[in-house]
Amino acid sequence: MNYYHDSKMEQIFEGLKQPKTIEDIQLSESFIKDLILKILTSFGTVNTSTIYDITSIHWDILEQCLGKLEKEGLCAPVSGSFLFSSVQYSISKKGREKSKGISEENPYIGVAPVSYENYYKIMGAQLKGRYPINIPKEVVESTFSDVVGVENAKESLIESCIIGKGIFIYGPPGTGKTFLTAKMSDLLPPVIIPKFLEFGGKIIQIYDPDFHKKCPEQPEDPRWVKIHAPFVLTGSELNLNKLETNYNATKGVYETSPIIKANGGILLIDDLGRQRDDHDLILNRLIVPMENKKDVIYVRGIPVTVHCDFIPAFSTNLDISIMDEAHLRRAPLHVFLRNPPIADVAEVFKINLDYLSEDYDDEVLEKFKNIYCDCDDGGEGLNPTFAHARDVAQICQAVRINQEKERVDCNVLEDALQKHVLIVLQRMNIDISQITRKTRSFRIKTSQIEEAKHAIRNFGASKLSHESEAVIIDIDDNITPVQLAEYLHSSGIEVDRIDMIAESEKEIKRTIFNV
Repeated sequence: MNYYHDSKMEQIFEGLKQPKTIEDIQLSESFIKDLILKILTSFGTVNTSTIYDITSIHWDILEQCLGKLEKEGLCAPVSGSFLFSSVQYSISKKGREKSKGISEENPYIGVAPVSYENYYKIMGAQLKGRYPINIPKEVVESTFSDVVGVENAKESLIESCIIGKGIFIYGPPGTGKTFLTAKMSDLLPPVIIPKFLEFGGKIIQIYDPDFHKKCPEQPEDPRWVKIHAPFVLTGSELNLNKLETNYNATKGVYETSPIIKANGGILLIDDLGRQRDDHDLILNRLIVPMENKKDVIYVRGIPVTVHCDFIPAFSTNLDISIMDEAHLRRAPLHVFLRNPPIADVAEVFKINLDYLSEDYDDEVLEKFKNIYCDCDDGGEGLNPTFAHARDVAQICQAVRINQEKERVDCNVLEDALQKHVLIVLQRMNIDISQITRKTRSFRIKTSQIEEAKHAIRNFGASKLSHESEAVIIDIDDNITPVQLAEYLHSSGIEVDRIDMIAESEKEIKRTIFNV
């Protein structure tokens, strides 16, 4: 037994033996016969082994139902031996006519679903008492083996998974918000879910291979699947309709929402505030599922309660005030990711080059670090991000191959930097995320000129110069003189006076075209 397959999981496996009778499978005989008839109609003539592969229904049940369909004149065996698995059945004219009406009502062909009662029982047994979780040290180490730095963030993510409480992660673009949050599901134990669920003769799809990754060990009943704790990511494409379970008439199934697909794992609402629908409406839609760990879907107008015991995660590069108190209570843990230290970004750059099996000169790592070093120390003073490290390493590979070089040298790196749009914009002092704002120029009178220059550069000034008794800066218009004064004071710098001397529009297109 281990963390990913403990005694509780083994008990559930024992209860998921493949049913051999109609009573045990908990589906009506007519439902099973209709499913078989639709397969016969689709193929015309088909082996019983193919029917088994499609439906995952035990041989004994298939033999019983096919025998009854044969007696009703809906199909007939046309070849095979004494082994039932090798027999071929063909649809009759009567069977084809009956199947047409069945398909119009319910076109679904696939794995036999699990009954709603059995689903609710098995899921309830798994999720009851799931938290708090005692996550083994080796699981934590394995999960974060490729994560550099951000120790406080790791702790918050671990603690969120231990108690099953939501987390809000925010900070500038490129600081690793999505990358880090995606690690959370590896900290959680797996769950067993049905592939499909039957309710009132209708089919609800639970298993989605796009989000659900199978575990090596699987239950005997192939209608169930053991999956790693899911990580379901939605971003700016999310709208209210996508949070509902919708009927797919072509497949004949109700396709569940991200809320239900995330059951037992993590649901990340990425880029919060950039969705087409108002983010407050989306957050309000999530409150009840987050609170009750269950959601309600409607099948032919009938409400059906399903499990959705997920850990909510929200990420944004906007201000924390995008979520109000009612929403933050459902995600009480938080992580604020600042621009990372230069050494950490350089380490991630090296890791990515190594991962790509690229040879490189030692000077390449030093040159990469230098673009983020302070201007006073001979660097370029760009804002370091983990996204730069990954992207530039990949562009370096492309440039190196294109130039037919055997290793990455400083010239390859410089070409790669000049091809990375965000680095080029930074070199031009353009912050594309702030382009709709204005730039204000301030004169800050102080006797501590050099100290003030160093502090203000770290505060985000786009341009900086000085006079005999003052520092002149350009900075975004969302920064007030009071904020400047408070920041400088907290940095141990005495300020005599701050005056705004100019205000101008940012013009990204003109700047680019003139370069």
